[in-house]
Amino acid sequence: MSGESWQSFLTFGFFIVLTFVCGAYCLLVTRNMIRAIIGLELLIKAVTLLIIVVGHVTGRVALTQALVITIIVIEVVVTVIAGGIALRVFRHNNSLYIGDLNKLKG
Repeated sequence: MSGESWQSFLTFGFFIVLTFVCGAYCLLVTRNMIRAIIGLELLIKAVTLLIIVVGHVTGRVALTQALVITIIVIEVVVTVIAGGIALRVFRHNNSLYIGDLNKLKG
Protein backbone atom coordinates (compact mmCIF):
# COMPACT_ATOMS: atom_id res chain seq x y z
CA MET A 1 0.00 0.00 0.00
CA SER A 2 1.49 3.31 -1.04
CA GLY A 3 1.61 6.37 1.18
CA GLU A 4 -1.15 8.16 -0.73
CA SER A 5 -3.46 5.15 -0.54
CA TRP A 6 -2.79 4.76 3.16
CA GLN A 7 -3.57 8.45 3.79
CA SER A 8 -6.87 8.27 1.89
CA PHE A 9 -7.77 5.06 3.74
CA LEU A 10 -7.15 6.75 7.11
CA THR A 11 -9.10 9.86 6.12
CA PHE A 12 -12.12 7.96 4.89
CA GLY A 13 -11.74 5.41 7.68
CA PHE A 14 -12.40 8.09 10.26
CA PHE A 15 -15.67 9.05 8.59
CA ILE A 16 -16.63 5.41 8.10
CA VAL A 17 -16.20 4.71 11.81
CA LEU A 18 -18.06 7.91 12.70
CA THR A 19 -20.99 7.00 10.45
CA PHE A 20 -21.07 3.44 11.79
CA VAL A 21 -21.06 4.62 15.41
CA CYS A 22 -23.86 7.12 14.69
CA GLY A 23 -25.97 4.39 13.06
CA ALA A 24 -25.36 1.92 15.88
CA TYR A 25 -26.19 4.55 18.49
CA CYS A 26 -29.38 5.44 16.64
CA LEU A 27 -30.45 1.78 16.53
CA LEU A 28 -29.64 1.08 20.17
CA VAL A 29 -31.10 4.20 21.78
CA THR A 30 -34.26 5.06 19.85
CA ARG A 31 -37.71 3.60 20.35
CA ASN A 32 -39.14 5.13 17.17
CA MET A 33 -39.45 2.91 14.10
CA ILE A 34 -38.52 5.62 11.59
CA ARG A 35 -35.39 6.55 13.55
CA ALA A 36 -34.46 2.86 13.68
CA ILE A 37 -34.76 2.67 9.89
CA ILE A 38 -32.55 5.75 9.56
CA GLY A 39 -29.99 4.14 11.89
CA LEU A 40 -30.02 1.01 9.75
CA GLU A 41 -29.47 3.17 6.67
CA LEU A 42 -26.46 4.81 8.32
CA LEU A 43 -24.96 1.40 9.09
CA ILE A 44 -25.42 0.24 5.52
CA LYS A 45 -23.93 3.47 4.15
CA ALA A 46 -20.86 3.01 6.37
CA VAL A 47 -20.34 -0.53 5.09
CA THR A 48 -20.82 0.61 1.50
CA LEU A 49 -18.27 3.39 1.92
CA LEU A 50 -15.83 0.93 3.51
CA ILE A 51 -16.14 -1.43 0.53
CA ILE A 52 -15.58 1.46 -1.90
CA VAL A 53 -12.46 2.67 -0.06
CA VAL A 54 -10.98 -0.82 0.23
CA GLY A 55 -11.63 -1.42 -3.47
CA HIS A 56 -9.89 1.83 -4.35
CA VAL A 57 -6.90 1.08 -2.15
CA THR A 58 -6.46 -2.50 -3.40
CA GLY A 59 -7.14 -1.62 -7.04
CA ARG A 60 -10.11 -3.95 -7.48
CA VAL A 61 -12.57 -1.33 -8.65
CA ALA A 62 -14.71 -3.63 -10.84
CA LEU A 63 -15.37 -6.07 -8.00
CA THR A 64 -16.13 -3.18 -5.67
CA GLN A 65 -18.65 -1.70 -8.09
CA ALA A 66 -20.47 -5.00 -8.41
CA LEU A 67 -20.64 -5.45 -4.63
CA VAL A 68 -21.81 -1.88 -4.01
CA ILE A 69 -24.57 -2.08 -6.63
CA THR A 70 -25.79 -5.32 -5.06
CA ILE A 71 -25.76 -3.75 -1.59
CA ILE A 72 -27.68 -0.71 -2.83
CA VAL A 73 -30.40 -2.89 -4.37
CA ILE A 74 -30.75 -4.93 -1.18
CA GLU A 75 -30.77 -1.72 0.89
CA VAL A 76 -33.63 -0.25 -1.13
CA VAL A 77 -35.71 -3.41 -0.76
CA VAL A 78 -35.12 -3.58 3.01
CA THR A 79 -35.93 0.11 3.43
CA VAL A 80 -39.16 -0.11 1.45
CA ILE A 81 -40.34 -3.18 3.38
CA ALA A 82 -39.41 -1.63 6.74
CA GLY A 83 -41.15 1.60 5.77
CA GLY A 84 -44.26 -0.31 4.77
CA ILE A 85 -44.29 -2.16 8.07
CA ALA A 86 -43.85 1.12 9.94
CA LEU A 87 -46.72 2.70 8.00
CA ARG A 88 -49.01 -0.24 8.73
CA VAL A 89 -48.11 -0.17 12.44
CA PHE A 90 -48.78 3.57 12.55
CA ARG A 91 -52.21 3.13 10.96
CA HIS A 92 -53.08 0.41 13.45
CA ASN A 93 -51.66 1.96 16.66
CA ASN A 94 -51.46 5.70 15.80
CA SER A 95 -47.91 5.54 17.15
CA LEU A 96 -44.46 4.56 15.91
CA TYR A 97 -43.24 3.56 19.38
CA ILE A 98 -41.62 0.12 19.22
CA GLY A 99 -43.05 -0.83 22.63
CA ASP A 100 -46.56 -0.70 21.15
CA LEU A 101 -45.83 -3.68 18.93
CA ASN A 102 -46.91 -5.96 21.79
CA LYS A 103 -50.50 -4.87 21.14
CA LEU A 104 -50.54 -6.49 17.71
CA LYS A 105 -52.29 -9.82 17.41
CA GLY A 106 -52.34 -12.29 14.59
